[in-house]
Amino acid sequence: MELSADSVRPAVNRLKRSKGQIEAVVRMLEEGQDCCKILQQLTAASKALDRAAFSILATGMAQCLGEDDQSEREALEKLFLAFS
Repeated sequence: MELSADSVRPAVNRLKRSKGQIEAVVRMLEEGQDCCKILQQLTAASKALDRAAFSILATGMAQCLGEDDQSEREALEKLFLAFS
């Protein structure tokens, strides 16, 4: 199943933000910054990745509901449950 670029734009934006957060974590580690601040930034990046994944899955499932392909629905449901 292919998703339109417009339908996944929010997920793309989240991924771009998380990319910046991950780059910040690497920089903080290389600079020897405070462990708590590093972990806070890493937690934020992890949550952003999770939200992007759920957004993509939800978009795919919504699109699937309009289709008759049961195997694609089941595959997306399995992926969705893997993230829960």
